Amino acid sequence: MKPKRTILCVDDNEQALSIRKVMLETRGYRVVTCISGEEALECFKRGGVDLVLTDLIMPGLDGSKLIDAVKNISPQTPAILLSGKVRIYDRDTRADVFLPKGMYAPAELLERIRLLLVRKRGPKRAPQRAERATATSAA
Repeated sequence: MKPKRTILCVDDNEQALSIRKVMLETRGYRVVTCISGEEALECFKRGGVDLVLTDLIMPGLDGSKLIDAVKNISPQTPAILLSGKVRIYDRDTRADVFLPKGMYAPAELLERIRLLLVRKRGPKRAPQRAERATATSAA
């Protein structure tokens, strides 16, 4: 069984956070939740996070600043920025994807997450082909 990918999910709205957590866990992801940007950054620094999914507007460290801090530590970690108040985010952001809450289907969010995680780890390689290639070059 392949190891579960870990998603750091951040939102100051605990109900929205809980719904997202259940949705992601039922799809086989391990989910770590935080209700503030500061808490999320500390959690990220401990390691083991494969993707960050954060709300934009939060008190203190907002989602955009959180993503900046995450990308400074680990530029290859994918990040998705969500917002219920902002429909079009035109400021510079280092997020890989911006989605306005309520403007996308849960299936779209899941597909974006899947694609970002595939891109992070690279394409799958067939192990038997690699073994054959090694055997052929050694002969």
